[in-house]
Amino acid sequence: MRTITLRKPVDLHVHFRDGAILSSVVPHTARQFARAIVMPNLVPPVTTARMASDYRDRVRAAIPPGVDFVPMMTCYLTDDTDADDLIAGHRDGIFAAAKLYPAHATTNSAHGVTAIERLDPVFAAMAEAGMPLLTHGELVHPEVDIFDREARFIDDILAPLIARHPTLKVVMEHITTAEGAQFVASGGERLAATITPQHLLYDRNVLFEGGIRPHHYCLPILKRRAHQLALRKAATSGSPHYFLGTDTAPHLRHLKEAACGCAGVFSAPVAVEAYLKVFAEEDALDRFEAFASLNGPAFYGFAPSETRVTYEERPWTAPTSVSVEDREIVPLFAGERVDWALSPGL
Repeated sequence: MRTITLRKPVDLHVHFRDGAILSSVVPHTARQFARAIVMPNLVPPVTTARMASDYRDRVRAAIPPGVDFVPMMTCYLTDDTDADDLIAGHRDGIFAAAKLYPAHATTNSAHGVTAIERLDPVFAAMAEAGMPLLTHGELVHPEVDIFDREARFIDDILAPLIARHPTLKVVMEHITTAEGAQFVASGGERLAATITPQHLLYDRNVLFEGGIRPHHYCLPILKRRAHQLALRKAATSGSPHYFLGTDTAPHLRHLKEAACGCAGVFSAPVAVEAYLKVFAEEDALDRFEAFASLNGPAFYGFAPSETRVTYEERPWTAPTSVSVEDREIVPLFAGERVDWALSPGL
């Protein structure tokens, strides 16, 4: 039986939602991770330091007793973002980063930015303060094919933005293409990317195996096999440009299994185990700690966890659902065999 011991990982991209869903999903992330970057796309979105502080209190209240877990909050950028409030929130330890959602790009992004250049004063202030910008990297125009959105975002939005603000730290969230991986690799020390478990595990064919599979639908959407392989190569390379960010995104079953199913994969209950499956298949377990526990903290500027955890190659069956009051959420690997498990007692 193979085992791996590493510093407790950090998840640099999670969605907790709010209310009953938040209470049900936070424990799954807190069990596996020392910290997490929490996304701000609530209804209404988290756009001020006060709103972020209040949201952090609600997240903390959902952490199980005795579990050491630190939620790190983000600001939802809009066309009218107040740079002074944003930077003050970062200075006061409320905001770890700010998130750029192009309008209508994904779940709860209707308030997103409509004209990137209008926020140049905000980006300049962030660069001066050393505050990272997180991007949902898709160009969402009617004429842009859904499978080309990431490449077009790089060419039309991100590359010009970085050229205008060369000292700004940028994380491309959930990259999904070979173009995304290559752009990040060539972007210098101020550019990094998170990669989700689903984009490492699957290509777009999984969306249609035996019919429409709504629980594999996420945005950015799964891509061709060639892109999946490029992401696996990047994640397991040991490069500091890439780190763990699940983009775990809970939606109630009835909202996923609907005529217009919500985008998002709820991976939190099996997140580390899902990544370990990929790294084991790529014969890269020796590089997993860097991806999961070290690269992200180094980029953001916080210390990695001193807690060590051990995972062992021991099969178990993932839960078929996670309860939320009288509803349920279907997780990644629902009812399926999982090859890795946290060692007993940890």
